[in-house]
Amino acid sequence: MDFEKALELAQLAAKESRAVLLNYFGKIQNIEKKHMAGLVTEADKQSELKIVEILQPFGVSITGEEGSFKASKDEIFKAGQTRWLIDPLDGTTNYVHGFPIFCISIALQVEGDVKVAVIDVPILNKTYTSIKGQGAFCNGSKLSVSSSEDLADCLASTGFFAENPVALKRQLQFFSQMVSTCRGIRRAGAAAFDLCLVAEGVFDVFWEEGLQPWDTAAGLLLVNEAGGRLTTYNGSSYFPEAKNILATNSLVHKQCLDQF
Repeated sequence: MDFEKALELAQLAAKESRAVLLNYFGKIQNIEKKHMAGLVTEADKQSELKIVEILQPFGVSITGEEGSFKASKDEIFKAGQTRWLIDPLDGTTNYVHGFPIFCISIALQVEGDVKVAVIDVPILNKTYTSIKGQGAFCNGSKLSVSSSEDLADCLASTGFFAENPVALKRQLQFFSQMVSTCRGIRRAGAAAFDLCLVAEGVFDVFWEEGLQPWDTAAGLLLVNEAGGRLTTYNGSSYFPEAKNILATNSLVHKQCLDQF
């Protein structure tokens, strides 16, 4: 499989999607609420259609958040697949409210292993890219995770899924432990962007649960290629279909796991 070609297509798709999202930003008219899945707008849908149009010639299946695929929930969370995983607008709530942190996430998963990643952040004019084994980059500059060795020196990030009361309670319990341990905690509202910032060395830690494979697949590769570590809350290796994620600079990973 030609991963250089895949990266080229993913970057083109992200560029076209960026144009769609910027065109709609501040002008959204139609907002829908999906059961247990947040908001969706015409911008999400048009962005996904543009991405699918560009990626289809590559010849592998596409799993996208807004339905440019026909798959059951079991199929979406089935490990070991070869497919594109796309989120045409990560951070829809931010987008709807005019908060300028949102992004486009595109990943190529081959037999369950993420090989290519592109995350585009339109308002910041940043594009994060990676091919497995070749490093992680932002606008062409190589990325590296932070060098913090103690949680007391760390800036962490997380997210909350209020529509699942059990998960929310668990998140708040862990948040209460981390907020008194870390230097600070931020809530950007877009998991793919959070993972970019871990890879870039801005955030030292990111954790969340209830995410979808398209939320984390591209970020997974970026963090790994930048020298970070990702696991689930119990310390097992992270994969996009997992139910929760802990991403760190690797140096404080054990300290984080000890907090759960």
